[in-house]
Amino acid sequence: MFEHSKEAIIFDLGGVLLNLDYDLTEKAFISLGMTNFGESYSQLQQTHLFDRFERGEVSSFHFVNQLLDQLPFGTTANQVVHAWDAMILDFPVKRLQFLEELSKKHRLFLLSNTNDLHIDAVRRSLDKAVGHRNLEQYFEKTYFSSAIGMRKPDSNMFEFVCTENNLDPAKTLFIDDSPQHVEGARNIGVEAVLLGKDQEVFELPFFLA
Repeated sequence: MFEHSKEAIIFDLGGVLLNLDYDLTEKAFISLGMTNFGESYSQLQQTHLFDRFERGEVSSFHFVNQLLDQLPFGTTANQVVHAWDAMILDFPVKRLQFLEELSKKHRLFLLSNTNDLHIDAVRRSLDKAVGHRNLEQYFEKTYFSSAIGMRKPDSNMFEFVCTENNLDPAKTLFIDDSPQHVEGARNIGVEAVLLGKDQEVFELPFFLA
């Protein structure tokens, strides 16, 4: 059972607050002719190109063109972007309402491995759910890997967030749906919880106790 003494809660985005389906992106790229896409990118691991894109080390233009080089002649940049964004699904309003209530008692932060193309898609999904694109309004501060040049599960990313916001790791809770990210947070003393595939974040014992 979690302690209610937690002062801050750091949330992952995709798979925790936003619904994702990695298979949809893999299927989209397969349909474009990249049959080995699943070997290059998955929830658990990914190749150097994807890592660099999520650290903001390469532009969206470069990323798309690198993928175009692996696709049949005639494939367009728009098709690549559409396939890449296929994994971004909906924002259940109940989760957003949960954040609003939770922010009355806890400091909330967002920590996401993501990239410029997906951030745009996420904001469009938010707009469909609640009529605005301001994801930042639900958190004290948001951190996107492509903006700060670090990715989970690297411990320095968690240390950066805690240091910048004067967070005591022992009084901070981190929630993610990827086991390697949970382990990265635990490595610096943050209590971290792995959200199950069919589990809602507001159903965690910490929030129900």
